[in-house]
Amino acid sequence: MAVIQDSSGRVLLSRRPDHAHQGGLWEFPGGKLDPGETLAQALRRELREELGIEVHSHAPLIRVTHRYPDRSVLLDVHRISVYRGTPVGREGQPLAWVAPASMRAYPMPAADLPIITALRLPDSYMITGPDHHNRDAFIRRFREKLAEGRRLIQFRAPDLEPRAFRQLAETLADLCRAEDAQLLLNATPELADACAADGLHLTSRQLMSLDRRPLPAERWVAASCHNAAELKQAERIGVDFAVLSPVLATASHPAAEPLGWQRFQTLVDRVNIPVYALGGMSANMVGQARDCGGQGIAAIRGLWC
Repeated sequence: MAVIQDSSGRVLLSRRPDHAHQGGLWEFPGGKLDPGETLAQALRRELREELGIEVHSHAPLIRVTHRYPDRSVLLDVHRISVYRGTPVGREGQPLAWVAPASMRAYPMPAADLPIITALRLPDSYMITGPDHHNRDAFIRRFREKLAEGRRLIQFRAPDLEPRAFRQLAETLADLCRAEDAQLLLNATPELADACAADGLHLTSRQLMSLDRRPLPAERWVAASCHNAAELKQAERIGVDFAVLSPVLATASHPAAEPLGWQRFQTLVDRVNIPVYALGGMSANMVGQARDCGGQGIAAIRGLWC
């Protein structure tokens, strides 16, 4: 399955024939592997047949396994980075170019919905460091990171008392709104609401204590996970995305056993939500995280410091 974007970031959708499985719904272009085909070969063939374009390069975005009442599907979704030609519906299928934020208005198969979330998320998730006690210096650094292009940020300050946390969080939320960035608070749902933040980041303890998603669908909910059970719980309650750690050794948790990239990939492949790699990450590891099925990287030292 392919994600094709134009120069303004809109994504190409096609509508399934009425007589087909999930007929009449909109979907991302693509199709099945023929016997003996590699994924790359199938992707190029399908997009040539369906849209009349020639794919030159692509990269993994997310893998989704979904069980319908009558069948199960595995969607191996790739973002098309370079292609030649102008997409047309060569099989008579209607096409639409849609902004990721507007895709919920287009009825889509349930299996395609996690792809929308992955498209709306950047490839890095910055977590603020422990230098929040010097408010002015902290805000200066925060502004610098926004200027660098950071657009998904978790404000984490577990040692701040609630009033000071709220005051600083409200300031950060204002800064993010001005730059079209998203701020998630590592806090309680009530505090995230009070600060008008874009969402909430749950600790693993909070995550495992919940039986439902703590915020409405229009607000982000993320969670910290360390194993398969926590990832499954995140998926079960409707978390939008997770961070999985520690992937590599990290100075902040020297006693923790690293998962390693292979184990990270195995765990990510079992859930249908975007997952960031956390622990020992640096900005140049985004590609490796994506190759292992992740959304990208999350980091404090690697992105904030």
